[in-house]
Amino acid sequence: MDCPDRPAQHASSPHEWRLRDHVLHTGRPLIAGILNVTPDSFSDGGRYRDPRAAIDRAHELVESGADLLDIGAESSRPGAEPVAADEEWRRLEPVFAGSSALKAPLSVDTTKVEVARRALAHGASIINDISGLRADPRLAELAAESGAGLILMHMRGTPRTMQTDTRYDDLVGDVRGFLEDALHRAIQAGCRPEQVVLDPGIGFGKSTEGNLELLARIDAFAALGRPILVGPSRKAFIGQLLDAPTDERIEGTIGACVMALDRGAHIFRVHDVREVRRALEVAYRIREAAPGEDRPDGWRSMAAAGQPESPTV
Repeated sequence: MDCPDRPAQHASSPHEWRLRDHVLHTGRPLIAGILNVTPDSFSDGGRYRDPRAAIDRAHELVESGADLLDIGAESSRPGAEPVAADEEWRRLEPVFAGSSALKAPLSVDTTKVEVARRALAHGASIINDISGLRADPRLAELAAESGAGLILMHMRGTPRTMQTDTRYDDLVGDVRGFLEDALHRAIQAGCRPEQVVLDPGIGFGKSTEGNLELLARIDAFAALGRPILVGPSRKAFIGQLLDAPTDERIEGTIGACVMALDRGAHIFRVHDVREVRRALEVAYRIREAAPGEDRPDGWRSMAAAGQPESPTV
């Protein structure tokens, strides 16, 4: 992408994420609970298709420690076919209506501006665009006018095509350049840098080796100046490494999240909220206890941030 006159850095705090009428501080790890209301998602497709089951699951995720909920109605599994906007919103509307009172920000996982606009009207405060503004650049304009948080992810191609070619000459450099361009485009559309979170797209157009490389080099994205979200939860690369089916990948997910935390990730999009939160709490406290070790700027303990102590396990 050609983005002329891009500033070398955007003046913003990488530990402050503004979403509409409040701010999330990423000086401690944040957990985004995944709620799929689809019939065909790779991990839990169909389980929460019924609105009542989905709303119950939303409450369960928040009670388990989710800092925000990411709700999606269009599968992004490899090979998935697109869903029409009206059908996507038909699946989402009752879930947003029934979850608006939850004490956690709601994110809509969509690439369509009309779906995002409806979700914002029903209480969402974050737009999660897995296309990084390629599918519909108007999402940046909507975020700018509404003040919503905006997650921009790297993906090669579309969910239907993304795994057909996972070769890169410079994976980290390509992903970093894509995210830098996406951030610049969002700012050009009127977004404040503080609204934007960046996601390298674990599992989206990457091989197993590529996913491992990205997780190992999360610190390469620090220069972009925005919080980094990772979503390794139950992904196929974990299954390949452990020879494990989807429902037996919790330990692998925890391992990936802990290593990403150590390398500077801030937000973790996962299915298994309670387990990952507990693991990250311990890993974070160990990191802080190491005397004289360099830590990402602005990180502080969960206790200092007002987070209650985890239960003894």
